[in-house]
Amino acid sequence: MNVDDLRWQLSTLGGVLPRIVDEILERGGLEALVDATRVREDWFCAAGAVRGLCAAGEFGRAWAVVKPFAATGWQPAVRAGADVLLRWGRVDQALELARPKGPQEHAFDTWRDYAEMLVRAGRVDDAIGVLGPHLRGGRALGALVEMTEGLGCDERVLELLAPIAEDFRRGPEQGDVRDLWDVLPAQARVLERAGRADQAIRLLGADVAARRYGVLNTVEFYAELLARCGRIEELGDLADTHRHAAVRPYVRALESLGRAEEAEAYLRGLIAARYPGWYESMLMELLFRQGRFDDAVKAVEHTFDDLYDGNLLQAAMLLLTEKGRYDQALELTEGRSPEFLAENEAFWLRSNRWWLMGEAGRAREAIAEIEALPADEVEDREVTIAWLLAQDGRVEEAIALVRPLPGKRAATDLAELFIRQGRFTEAIAVIPDVAAQREEARHGRAKRQESASPDVGHVCDDSWAAWNTAPLE
Repeated sequence: MNVDDLRWQLSTLGGVLPRIVDEILERGGLEALVDATRVREDWFCAAGAVRGLCAAGEFGRAWAVVKPFAATGWQPAVRAGADVLLRWGRVDQALELARPKGPQEHAFDTWRDYAEMLVRAGRVDDAIGVLGPHLRGGRALGALVEMTEGLGCDERVLELLAPIAEDFRRGPEQGDVRDLWDVLPAQARVLERAGRADQAIRLLGADVAARRYGVLNTVEFYAELLARCGRIEELGDLADTHRHAAVRPYVRALESLGRAEEAEAYLRGLIAARYPGWYESMLMELLFRQGRFDDAVKAVEHTFDDLYDGNLLQAAMLLLTEKGRYDQALELTEGRSPEFLAENEAFWLRSNRWWLMGEAGRAREAIAEIEALPADEVEDREVTIAWLLAQDGRVEEAIALVRPLPGKRAATDLAELFIRQGRFTEAIAVIPDVAAQREEARHGRAKRQESASPDVGHVCDDSWAAWNTAPLE
């Protein structure tokens, strides 16, 4: 088994796409995934098979599936294998597999995974000891806080965090703490869960006042802490001075207290004061949560013909579809300005419209619209029509249309059609294996290199992730 192939699959979503694996599992195709793992050495098939077998309590079979992958030493497979063994009750074997062995490509990942196994095995002190030496490296802080929650060891965790936090507060630009911004919210989080929320608020409030901000935004965490603790007035003051980080937590806190009208008035005030337009998006979401769909659309419809970032048309359409209001979402596509249509109709508006029509039971109408257009004006014309045929219950017609088509998108769409019919083995078989995908990617990359001008260079993209989207969305 080739570790490089495994890395490529994970980094590019190569092999059988995770969403295809999920669909197969959801529809009862577990055994097809188990069989595919033996034939294809496909990581996502293996991970799906392990998930399904463990859910069924078949840990021995799950271990048989993942064992060859774990034997390579590739960390994601080692982690999955140790998880199976631990759930199977083979604790010592799980810990032995998870224990780091020699230099590792991603050393912290291996130690974190080992610490998590120790926690699950009931050896919390050993896990803390494993992570302790790594705490000034960055990510270990978050891992320590996450894995010790609810285990009664908060005071020991605080003992480890406190000196790092104090060093950071004294000199955040010092080399050994410069990248440890997350120590401040980490310390506050453990204080809060240890029943010392007032101390957490006091410390973090001082950090915010001293402008000790970071990539993991101390202000945002402070706002959420105030919301959880019911300190609404302080949160409102924070929102007035740190709008970008604190307005959303403030609005959600008001809403949770039954003060949605107050939250709405606050957002409308910000919008009236001509603050950045993302408050309009927040207002729309608030009104949707309140079930006021028409009011939500009305609040933002003035943006629907904008040609720049403030346009909330697609966001409104998506929120409506989440509520099953496909026809209302479709109405928003009508009456758009010629300028907006010139920029967006072929790019995304038509395809979204056809998807909505398919979901709304108007697939035949959508097919008629597509067939009335010149063929070269509709990207992925055949697969789009095939999806609509399937929505209309004409799956065999859809399969016949897609089967002859070349390319990755067609292969995945054909697989989805087979899955609808419960033909799981065929669904997997139509997707090229990893070797074929990598060869196709190399060929495509070479063609791009040949066509790229010397001063522009080329994009190295051998990813199948670019087509990891549902049809027409």
